[in-house]
Amino acid sequence: MGRKIIIVGGVAGGATAAARLRRLSEEDQIIMIERGEYISFANCGLPYYIGEVITDREALLVQTVEGMSNKFNLDIRNLSEAIEVNREKKTIKIKNLNTGEVYEESYDKLILSPGAKPIVPPFEGIAEAEHLFTLRTVPDTDQIKRWVDEQHPKEAVVIGGGFIGLEMAENLNHRGIKVTIVELGSQVMSPVDYEMAALINQELKANGVDLIFEDGVKAFQDKGKTIQLQSGRKLNSDLTIMSIGVQPDSELAQNANLSLGSRGGILVNEQLQTEDESIYAIGDAIEVKDYIQQTPAMIPLAWPANRQGRLVADHINGRSISYEGTLGTSVAQVFNLTVAATGNNEKLLKSLNKNYEAIHVHPASNASYYPGGSPVSLKLLFDPHTGAILGAQGVGYKGVEKRIDVIATAIKGKLNVRDLADLELAYAPPYSSAKDPVNMAGYVAANVLDGEMNIIHYHHVSDIVDKGELLIDVREPGERDGGMIDGSINIPLGELRARLNELPDDRHIYVHCQVGLRGYLASTILKNNGYQTSNLSGGYKTYQAATQKS
Repeated sequence: MGRKIIIVGGVAGGATAAARLRRLSEEDQIIMIERGEYISFANCGLPYYIGEVITDREALLVQTVEGMSNKFNLDIRNLSEAIEVNREKKTIKIKNLNTGEVYEESYDKLILSPGAKPIVPPFEGIAEAEHLFTLRTVPDTDQIKRWVDEQHPKEAVVIGGGFIGLEMAENLNHRGIKVTIVELGSQVMSPVDYEMAALINQELKANGVDLIFEDGVKAFQDKGKTIQLQSGRKLNSDLTIMSIGVQPDSELAQNANLSLGSRGGILVNEQLQTEDESIYAIGDAIEVKDYIQQTPAMIPLAWPANRQGRLVADHINGRSISYEGTLGTSVAQVFNLTVAATGNNEKLLKSLNKNYEAIHVHPASNASYYPGGSPVSLKLLFDPHTGAILGAQGVGYKGVEKRIDVIATAIKGKLNVRDLADLELAYAPPYSSAKDPVNMAGYVAANVLDGEMNIIHYHHVSDIVDKGELLIDVREPGERDGGMIDGSINIPLGELRARLNELPDDRHIYVHCQVGLRGYLASTILKNNGYQTSNLSGGYKTYQAATQKS
């Protein structure tokens, strides 16, 4: 006689757990409870259907109730809500949302995969706003697309500059709508750091998207047609998307007296069990550990949910498993730009008071002589003593996600920055250079680690200039016409050796170029001639992006 396993919630985690459970056992009775109509759909594809990049709505439905029921012999009950768990009796109350009937089911094992829900603060006038939407489910998508198709909005406001906010901004733009993004923080795309996000700003502005930072919603007026911001500024809106983040849907667990973390996520052990060993929890509703720091984190991404679903099924079937934490590897498209990240960002490392160093490089995505290449801006964070890789971020038009995936794999393999330089990666002119951008990041980080190069960062420059320190721009004079750091002195790299007599030998000399390479070469010349010197990481490109006016 098999066990009775109930799964609350479908989509990534729940559906994966159900399929894996059946593959491991034909005897178990598996019941899936799903509040919505759809049990498994492509969350990440929803904005692209609204933007008509994806035109086939059915393509978003990964599994249907009928198809999955037949394929895996599951008892799937959609439009059903789990409303109460009795841990002592090992029962769960379920409400049929079509009929209102409430009934009880017993379980041997219970898997909670309720996901997360959009955060919607109680702004003044929000209840009366007629064209305010959140995007989380297929019905949400249908509502927004119907509004765009039938009402033909001219102006849209997206509240929040995270993944969904940026994807919606792009797709509404594709539909010919003028978009404004309002972000309470100082940047879009929080997984990357400020200077990397600044590169995204350039792409958004180039495509006609207006950006408003460090301002938030105060009230909705005129049934949502006017949005008053905290600064007093007012925006017109024919369509408003609320995408300021999500929170774990953990009410069912809380009412069952299962412990929650400080951010509301369900607490689980490495086997993804709650404090009740018969109850597992997975996906966006749980508090995970940051893979690198082993500190509590909420990371609502598809890969962790899928992985956790499989691992829970394995554990229920007696296999030894351990979920060691979430690395948070992510990627997003912003118009033609790709933005990707893995591991820790600088904001997190600062908040944890961790010792770290960062380097920036801007190598080409493929051989410079082969047409179609473009810069890949990479930021690599590492331990300055051990060289352990702490995180990486990439922004560019081609090959960005490939490089971040390589570094994510290196982190999981416990490689260090010197190992990045030693990775033998695929090379042909259409795809890379003989020294891949990942290799380049490894070389630069190793140079810093070994004391071969001292670096400064973009946020140090203003203080250096204000103090009257010596900052040498080693670019060609014509390059300065496109922008320069006020207070810098121009000595092109090719002239530096011949002009060493112009430099004082009792002062620290700071150098910079466009992306950092010539600055490194200049710093080695100076160092080998007895000067104390530092190079600006990422060069003028990183500095210019980070200091540009919004």
